[in-house]
Amino acid sequence: MEVVQDTVSHISEAYDGFVAISDPRVSDWLLMESPLPTIVITLVYLLMVYWGPKVMKSRQPFELKGAMMVYNLGCVILSLYIVVECIYCGYMAEYNVQCQPVSYSDNQYEVRIAKAMWWFYFSKCIEMLDTFFFIVRKKNSQLSFLHVYHHASMFLLWWIGVKWVAGGQSWFGALMNSFVHFIMYSYYFLSACGPLFHKYLWWKKYLTQLQLTQFFIGFAHCIQSLYFDCDFPKWMHYALLIYATSITTLFFNFYIHAYIKRERLPKLESMTCMRTTAQGDTNGNVNGSAKSTHNGSMNGHIENKKSK
Repeated sequence: MEVVQDTVSHISEAYDGFVAISDPRVSDWLLMESPLPTIVITLVYLLMVYWGPKVMKSRQPFELKGAMMVYNLGCVILSLYIVVECIYCGYMAEYNVQCQPVSYSDNQYEVRIAKAMWWFYFSKCIEMLDTFFFIVRKKNSQLSFLHVYHHASMFLLWWIGVKWVAGGQSWFGALMNSFVHFIMYSYYFLSACGPLFHKYLWWKKYLTQLQLTQFFIGFAHCIQSLYFDCDFPKWMHYALLIYATSITTLFFNFYIHAYIKRERLPKLESMTCMRTTAQGDTNGNVNGSAKSTHNGSMNGHIENKKSK
């Protein structure tokens, strides 16, 4: 029992030490005082993923077209707000994309960047509704490991991001991801509008390519930050590299299965069909030729018999 108490005490002391060097500007903002609310919300999300499909199994799927349109449009507006705020305030605060230290000052633009990043963190909570809509519409095939891992992890990781580094180098990642989500939720909004708009949604494949591109850019941005020894917490850089590797691998695997293999399959089937047809034609010609020769010989034999 003493060992457990000592371990808990050491963890508590270590956490208090980390909190002491966190961003004081965000300490009293919603959900930022303690990680517990964020952890609890994430656990509730995982319980929803587990129990939701079981609850819906014997029920009819919901349509929720209107709710989905409002939700997706709301995500579009929020993402656009974060993009605009980050670009404008980053410009006014003379941010350097290559290497930008975190400033904990009360400069109005730095505070606005911190608030935009809090909204980015909170947007990851809102976006858990993606999963809710999949479940109640019985689109269980969408509940992949990638989907659940991405939604559950981003909310937790960005609590850490806002708590300690609400600005600086992390500003670039929030800006880039919000831009991608602005495009992504615009696509989802048009999709929710109904079949009339589906002819304008030919660019889904390129949306996935855009998502992959942002991961590679984020990875490169992190590497160059370490290379130039930017004044930014290195433990956060290394944590980001590990996470970026995992999420990029999963997304790339999804892209291969969803697009590359799917596009090759019809071609392979077409080639197989052509080979089968060609083989059938060849066999038919050979058999027909042999049959004609055989019939001709028989007819000639019969005619000879008659003439005798």
